[in-house]
Amino acid sequence: MDTYFSSEITRETALLVGVSATPELPRALVEDYLDELAFLADTAGADVVARIVQERKVKDPAWFIGKGKVDEMSHIVEGGQIDLVIFDDDLTPVQARNLEKAFDCKVLDRTELILQIFAIRAKSSQAKMQVELAQLEYLLPRLTRLWTHLSKQKGGIGTKGPGETQIETDRRLVRNRISLLKKKLKDLSLQHATQTKDRADIARVALVGYTNAGKSTLMNRLCPSAGAYAEDRLFATLDTKTRRLELRINKVVLLSDTVGFIRKLPHHLVECFRSTLDEVLQADFLLHIIDVSHPGFEEQMIVVRKTLEEIGVRHDNIIDVFNKVDALDDAEKLRGLREHYPEALFVSATRGLNLNALKEAISDYVGRQYHERHIRTHVSNYKLIGYIYQHAEVLDKGYEDEDVILTYRAHTRNLKHIDARIRAFENSESHVA
Repeated sequence: MDTYFSSEITRETALLVGVSATPELPRALVEDYLDELAFLADTAGADVVARIVQERKVKDPAWFIGKGKVDEMSHIVEGGQIDLVIFDDDLTPVQARNLEKAFDCKVLDRTELILQIFAIRAKSSQAKMQVELAQLEYLLPRLTRLWTHLSKQKGGIGTKGPGETQIETDRRLVRNRISLLKKKLKDLSLQHATQTKDRADIARVALVGYTNAGKSTLMNRLCPSAGAYAEDRLFATLDTKTRRLELRINKVVLLSDTVGFIRKLPHHLVECFRSTLDEVLQADFLLHIIDVSHPGFEEQMIVVRKTLEEIGVRHDNIIDVFNKVDALDDAEKLRGLREHYPEALFVSATRGLNLNALKEAISDYVGRQYHERHIRTHVSNYKLIGYIYQHAEVLDKGYEDEDVILTYRAHTRNLKHIDARIRAFENSESHVA
C-alpha cells in the first residue's frame, strides 16, 4: 500500500479544516478537535501551518464546505505552499475528488489520516494485514487512478475481462485482496485461540483507554519485563501485549495492553482489529486508563465507553484509573475529582505514584471472583481429584476411611467446569449402583 507519510521522507505541510454548527457544535469545541487533529498530523509526519474553521449548518454535497470558502482556501494553499489539506470530518468520494481538483494538492479526511498512522505504526504481520484490510475497504468506493498499479500485482494474461475498464479491473483486484486478507486474519485468529487455550484458568485484565493515555507506560511499570513500546505519540501500540502480573493473594493475572481508542475511530479499523480486541472481550475486568491532565478527559471517557459497547463489551467490570496526576497542578481540581469518582484510582505511571494501591485494587477485584468449595470423594476417583488439582488451588487435604476430603479455591469460570465434572461422576456412580 502506498502511504502519504513516512518518517524517512521530508515532513509535509498541512492545512487543517473544521466545521462548526452553533449551538450543537460550537467553535471552541471544534478548535479542541483541531488540536487533536494537529497531533494526529504530527504523529503521521506533517507540520500544521494553518487551520480554518467554517460556521456551516448543512454540509455542501459537492464541496463539504461552501464554494466561496473553497476559492478562499485555494489561494491560501497556493500561496502558502501547502502539501495537503486535512478535514476533521469524513468526506464523500465526490467531495474528496472535487476538493483535490480545486486545491491541486492531496486532500485527506480524519479517517484516512488515522489509517495512514496505523499503516506507519503497524509492526507485526497481523497488524499490517489488519491495517491494509481497513485501508482497502475504505478506499474501494474511492478508486480513481490511484490504483492502476494494482494490475501489475498479477500477470497480464487473464487479469482483464472483455470490455472491462481499468477501474473495474482495479476494483476486482482490490476485492480479491480483501478476501485473501480476511482469510489470513481468520486463520491467525484461530491459531491465536489455540495458542492461548491454556490461559483459560488464569484471571485476565485488559488495559483500555483513549490513545496516549499512558497504558503502555503503566504496563511497563506493573510488569517491568513487559517491554511495551511507549511514546508520546498517538497509537504507539497496535499489537496486544500480554504479561503475567504477580499479586499479593498468591495469584497471577494476565495483563494485556491494547490499542488505544480515539474520537471517530474509523469503523473499518474497529472491524479489522476485532481479533486483536478479543483480549478486551475475554478479560474478566478492564482497567480504563484516563489522562486526567487532558482538558477533554471526560469526553474521552465517553468515547472509550461507547467504543467498548461497539466491540461488544456489555458488563460494568471496569475500574477507572486516572493517570498522569503528576501533570495536574491544580490540587483543588484533583480533590474534586476524587470526590466525584470515589471508586476510581489516581496514579502516575511515569513517576510510579500510587501503583501499590492499584495492585491492591486488582487483587481485591480478582479475589472476588475466587470461591472456596469442599468435596468428599473416593480415593479411586483419581481423574476428578487430578482435575481439581489442575484447575484450582487446593487449600487443605484430608482422609477419612477410603475417602479424600479436599478444600479448594477456584475462579468462577473454572468452578463451572469442576461442578460439571462432579455431576458427571455422581451420575455415573448412580448408574453403576
